[in-house]
Amino acid sequence: MSNVAIADHALLSDRHSAALVTRDGSVDWLCLPRFDSSSVFGRLLGDEAGHWSIKAVGAKSLSRRYVDRTMVLETTFRTATGTLTLVDALAMGPGNRGHELGVDVPHLLVRCVTCTHGDVEVAMEYVPRTEYGLIHPRLEEIDGGVSARGGADVLVLSSPRHLTIAGSSATAQFSLRDGETLAFALHHCLRADRATARVWSQAEIDERLQDTITAWESWSQLHQAYEGPWRHHVHQSGRVLQALSFQPTGAICAAATTSLPETEGGVRNWDYRYSWVRDACFTIEALWVAACPDEANEFFDYLTTSAATSVGRGNDLQIMFGIGGERDLAERELPHLPGWRNSAPVRVGNGAWSQRQIDVYGELLNSVYRLSDQLTALAPATKRFLVELADAAAVRWKDKDQGIWEIRGEPRDFVYSKLMCWVALERAIALADLLDAHDKVGAWKQTQDEIREAIVTFGWSEEANAFTQSFGSTDLDASNLMMATVGFLPPDDPRVLATIDATADRLTDDRGLVYRYRAHDGLEGEEGTFLLCTFWLAQALAVSGQVERAREVFERAAGFANDLGLLAEEIDPATGELLGNFPQAFSHIGLVNAAWAISQAEQSG
Repeated sequence: MSNVAIADHALLSDRHSAALVTRDGSVDWLCLPRFDSSSVFGRLLGDEAGHWSIKAVGAKSLSRRYVDRTMVLETTFRTATGTLTLVDALAMGPGNRGHELGVDVPHLLVRCVTCTHGDVEVAMEYVPRTEYGLIHPRLEEIDGGVSARGGADVLVLSSPRHLTIAGSSATAQFSLRDGETLAFALHHCLRADRATARVWSQAEIDERLQDTITAWESWSQLHQAYEGPWRHHVHQSGRVLQALSFQPTGAICAAATTSLPETEGGVRNWDYRYSWVRDACFTIEALWVAACPDEANEFFDYLTTSAATSVGRGNDLQIMFGIGGERDLAERELPHLPGWRNSAPVRVGNGAWSQRQIDVYGELLNSVYRLSDQLTALAPATKRFLVELADAAAVRWKDKDQGIWEIRGEPRDFVYSKLMCWVALERAIALADLLDAHDKVGAWKQTQDEIREAIVTFGWSEEANAFTQSFGSTDLDASNLMMATVGFLPPDDPRVLATIDATADRLTDDRGLVYRYRAHDGLEGEEGTFLLCTFWLAQALAVSGQVERAREVFERAAGFANDLGLLAEEIDPATGELLGNFPQAFSHIGLVNAAWAISQAEQSG
């Protein structure tokens, strides 16, 4: 099993797939050719699932960073005799610049080592294990490297040094002197593709690496104009969101991994390599701050195209889709993998895809509202789809559902779900001109008033002195912090302020980090505190005028980013370790939106 802390990993991305690299230079997670493909290296979830490590022998210390304004990783090893720099990247396509980042990528993992002082002994282990470790491919020495064949994947490792092959693994050890550089590259293709994996020359590898650095720099220069507080955190989070986006469609993965647990050794292990509708409005907001509207438009186009046919046929709006727009995300377990720190089961697919979650109508319409200044000429079919969303929210708001947190117990009347149905109608009314829907406004307003009355009557608890998780409950839920930001009540309404205070006082751990909820949810085991929810608390405090408290909460949460500025989903209340899938888009979205809210509050104050 892998015992490497989640925070010790770095993310690489070419906007098609992702790799995780450990602090000491081992690629322990790589899925090709897409984020949701099966892994080529999967040691993150089991020792036998493969890795590719390059490191300095006898390293006394090491440090790492991203090359400025990029997602290209630089790791520096220091030994008694010298210093070695390892630069890692998933290569971008030739000439990718600005909005074209990730177009026609070669599916190439590049790793370059340079001795920058003295002399260094370098050790390399190459252990490909495709299909989540089920296949041990046949390795064969070829001119300039090693080929690996087995199953659907074809891999070619380009190496300027001879590798010793033993079974389905290959190793090498060599010395470098001051100023010497060697470049390695792993090229992938599927057997059924017309493209062919091949050996790359030293000059070609170096060219791809330098062009990839330039590509990321050009994207950052064009997109990252935010100059408010925590600029570095916001810009890094914007790059992470871009790195988690699937260039062919604009979809954003919830995370780069599957089955990293919510508690060490626990069973709450889910596959997050998909795109959730509920993330849409938060993502759109974050991209406006940390990137630019072009990425927001891409994501909106992906969502409407993926979801457009379901509601019109009388079905619920599906809550999540594959990054290519796929609908069936059937969940299964991989019993041959023990999981990170023996946190089994390992799952691929996500059974939540078929759940009912009525909050998604509000989240998708809110994302349209965020883009309304740009969406001046919607196609008639898109207008009909958006009107159907509002009509569905007007009918289904009374229904029980599984809620934003995808609770796998009995459906309930979740307050947040009702709130977002109210948001769906509020945004549809505001968009009536754009949607040619003036004939609907009267009925939407009437239903909106009914939802408001139900929430303030049944969602408020005098005993809890707060809005609660579901009608008639006294349990708190961090999602109700959104009442301060969506316009349902004024942010200084006493009930909103009481809910914020109740969350801060009674739904936090000893560090002041926020849990999603503490009520029973129909699943075994516990979970950590949620970074997203902690950023929501900071955002709600800022919107309600409590800027100093907001800054304190923000810095508390942002302080758990690793040395590269990456955040997972949760924090272990006992140890303070990052937990859950990594990096987690929602955590970075929460960071950006909270920083923006605090910036706006400070300017208006």
